[in-house]
Amino acid sequence: MSSTPAASADDIAKHGWTAVPVDGNAIFNGRPYIHKPSPLSVKDIPFPSDDPVVAGVQEYAKKHLIEQTYNHSMRVYHWGYSIIKDQFPEHFGTLSLSTWALTCLLHDIATTHDHLRATLLSFEFYGGILALNLTKELGAPQVQAEAVAEAVIRHQDLGTVGTITFLGQVIQLATIYDNMGINPQIVDPATREDVNKAFPRKGWSGCFSKTIREENGLKPWAHTTHLGEEDFPDGVKNNELMKPYDDWGL
Repeated sequence: MSSTPAASADDIAKHGWTAVPVDGNAIFNGRPYIHKPSPLSVKDIPFPSDDPVVAGVQEYAKKHLIEQTYNHSMRVYHWGYSIIKDQFPEHFGTLSLSTWALTCLLHDIATTHDHLRATLLSFEFYGGILALNLTKELGAPQVQAEAVAEAVIRHQDLGTVGTITFLGQVIQLATIYDNMGINPQIVDPATREDVNKAFPRKGWSGCFSKTIREENGLKPWAHTTHLGEEDFPDGVKNNELMKPYDDWGL
């Protein structure tokens, strides 16, 4: 439990600041899941579009992201909702869905053509700065805006040593599930099919693999390279779990 004076214990829990192991495998202890996931449809999963900060960020994301990246961000929201609900019930009902939605909508905001070329920073770090500024401009409190920024910055910071915020761990679990099919049993197959139907991939595996290589070409120091200069883009492109759905929407 944090004792920081910057936020109350309630705000730490609400905005996903609780420290958890960065090693997802340690959390699952070699098992495919902690609790068997339940089947969910998109209509079962609430999205906080009535929150004005979320509405503003969603409008920004729709304007700046290509459709494939926007749909990925929405799938990640739904995967994460399922993961929180079934795998981490102690956080379900406490974690702000608005904070989760903001994180999902903004985690890849710096992968756009212009943003990749606007800075020398790796896309996760620049994305965190963009997320911090945008959410604060739209009225998010500091504890929420910084939670989103921290999670965006660390969403590809996979590792085995140390801790990460709960929000950061869930965005990691949800993105590697969508991008590489890691932890394939963490979401029920019925949920997987319905979410892919609602937010079609439209060739996402090849699209994101190309973006990874594009950034690595522009910035050979990019943080993404720590996942493997060839292993990561190849793993995304050859995502066997999502292969049956990858052409949906094309």
